Amino acid sequence: MFAKRIFRFATWTLLVLVIVGVAGFLWLRQSPYWAGITLFAESQRVENFRSMDRVFPSRAVVSSGPAWEFGRDSQALPETYVFDGAERDLSAFLDRTVTTGLLVVHRGDITYEEYRLGADETSPFTSWSMAKSVLSALIGIAVDEGHIASLRDPIGAYVPALAASGYGEVPIEDALTMSSGVAFDEDYDNPLSDINMLFIRAMAMGTPVEDTIASLDAVREPGIYNDYVSSDSMALGLVLEAATGMPVSEYLESRLWGPMGAEADAFWSTDRTGREFALCCLNATLRDYARFGRLYLEGGAREGRQVIPAGWVAASVEPTAPHLQPGDNPASSWTFGYGYKWWIPEEPQGDFLAIGVWGQYIYVDPAREVIIVKTSVDPAFDDNDHETVAALRAIAAYGGG
Repeated sequence: MFAKRIFRFATWTLLVLVIVGVAGFLWLRQSPYWAGITLFAESQRVENFRSMDRVFPSRAVVSSGPAWEFGRDSQALPETYVFDGAERDLSAFLDRTVTTGLLVVHRGDITYEEYRLGADETSPFTSWSMAKSVLSALIGIAVDEGHIASLRDPIGAYVPALAASGYGEVPIEDALTMSSGVAFDEDYDNPLSDINMLFIRAMAMGTPVEDTIASLDAVREPGIYNDYVSSDSMALGLVLEAATGMPVSEYLESRLWGPMGAEADAFWSTDRTGREFALCCLNATLRDYARFGRLYLEGGAREGRQVIPAGWVAASVEPTAPHLQPGDNPASSWTFGYGYKWWIPEEPQGDFLAIGVWGQYIYVDPAREVIIVKTSVDPAFDDNDHETVAALRAIAAYGGG
């Protein structure tokens, strides 16, 4: 009799647990957290990367005024490119890197435009870390407007919440060049890394991002070693907001998005307090990313009107410090060079690019007057950056003469 009671109790307990589990799963499926939980799921990430307003809260960036028009001069892509001493098929590369959009602009004309996997010209592709290059432009404008007195000012002087952190005495310029010396684990494969926990704390726990950044410590003095840590950009977003008195997206809208002639509204993903993830997560069309690249191609000006200070554009893509130089560099964690949130490839040719994880690129080749935007959902993105540069250089040389 006792055994039967134990069996019945265990059976009912198991049944209740199953019912609670199923109910919890169904609730989670309908909750705002589900999209975030499945953000990188193989079956959903293509759609997620152009629908980030379903994943995170966001602030709108409204376009205004006449668009900066592109002409049209359709051209084919090259069939091959050379990488690692071998000729490779470009079409196969675009397939292998799960390309979702590719746009080529030469001398103001769109020469190639292709959308894949359900995307089209209206899709708001997420930038991931390409947003860091946009943030850099906004910092340059804020300096020009006098909101930031000097790039050598310490971050803590603008953001009191960071004054006692590893960022307290870090000069703004050293955060711009990813040389803060602050410890931050950028390993996306480690679920407990700093970058992953930043999002988990912000979205699941409601922890303000500045609280997470304020807990970070320095491991070396700033300005001597280039180490890619996204917390540097988040700290700069806080500086920009404090200095201008405006949310990052509002400053973008008024100082850059409207003046550069964006043709579509964009949006910037935020934490649950409404603060933009300044380290990533701007969402815009390929053509508007190309317009941003065009500003840098043309020295920060649109049709003769300066939008980003010309000196800032030049300084952003011409690093001078030893630890920022491309190639094998003992004072850098990577072989690409780094400016003010722009990458300079090895064997420099005057070209530079913004890069985001999962294969997002804005590539600018001033010598050939070419801009290329590539969006992707590439699971091997870390391994493919160098090959992507080779492919983009081949496209630029083919289309730009």
